[in-house]
Amino acid sequence: MIDLTYTIFNNELSLYLKSLGLFIVLILGFKLFNNVILKKLSHIVNKTKISFDDALIDIVNSIKPSFYIYLSFYLSTKMLNFPFFLDKILDIILLIWIVTQVMVAVQILINYFAAKVINTDDPGEKAAIDLLTKAIKFALWVVAILFILSNLNVNITSFVAGLGIGGVAIAFAIQNILSDLFGSFAIYFDKPFVVGDYIVFGDQKGTVEKIGIKTTRLRSLFGEEIVVSNKDLTSSIVQNFRKMKERRVVFNFGVTYDTPTEKLREIPQIIKKIIEEFEIARLDRVHFKKFSDFSLDFEVSYYLSTPDYNKYMDVQQEINLKIMDVFNEKKIEFAFPTQTIYSKQ
Repeated sequence: MIDLTYTIFNNELSLYLKSLGLFIVLILGFKLFNNVILKKLSHIVNKTKISFDDALIDIVNSIKPSFYIYLSFYLSTKMLNFPFFLDKILDIILLIWIVTQVMVAVQILINYFAAKVINTDDPGEKAAIDLLTKAIKFALWVVAILFILSNLNVNITSFVAGLGIGGVAIAFAIQNILSDLFGSFAIYFDKPFVVGDYIVFGDQKGTVEKIGIKTTRLRSLFGEEIVVSNKDLTSSIVQNFRKMKERRVVFNFGVTYDTPTEKLREIPQIIKKIIEEFEIARLDRVHFKKFSDFSLDFEVSYYLSTPDYNKYMDVQQEINLKIMDVFNEKKIEFAFPTQTIYSKQ
């Protein structure tokens, strides 16, 4: 009969058997998770329209079976009494493995957000984004290595200080580039405008054609290309006309003093009827405003429910032409500066 109290390396045989049993249970548990639960989750995720859950499944799938085996071994040996140096070695191996696995997960998330948020077909911009993501990954790996060294009781103070001084020097040398780079991030994430929007900032205006890593390019109404640094855009007040739900039109016109009162009363109804013919137009007001030197002035205000500048101008033009047509039919004359001279015979 086996003596379970028999001691081997300061541990009874019964403890080794319990440790072995726990190891087998953990291996079976991880295998069940990996082959059954994870597969079912992957099947469910493939049917959803959300892409972020795909990234999460990719993170779980990136965990190698060897990691599960070592984790099971590590947990099962915790009930055993090992020498201090051996416990320390096991802890260091687990720490390195966990940090590595976390870094793999972070890289998957970085790739996901780079593909999701910064979607472009420009080869040059893709190369710039790829370079940026690699730089971020490199910086994170440096932090991860420093974290591991710190947990190994390695003095990293002087190394970190050197990195800090070097980082400050580099940042100072490329501060303008970095400002534009972070400006592009602000534009991508906050989306104050997108390609196709008509924007105005300062004394510049135009349609956004491209949002780059360093600059944004606009096409003005006159056809020339306007190149603006992202830093200048994010630090300025930007008017985005595409996000306007309505555009307001206000204009004045004058009719001659010899226009009969009946026709003056009829003019607001004429204007109202013309504007209501257009589905996207909404009349605000039309009034006989004042007596001017050469005319009886009316003021008209209406709204057009379109962000499209060309459509806004087209409808405004049609309304103006219809007003002229109706006024001609009704013999209502527009006023213009005149002077009457009386002479004695």
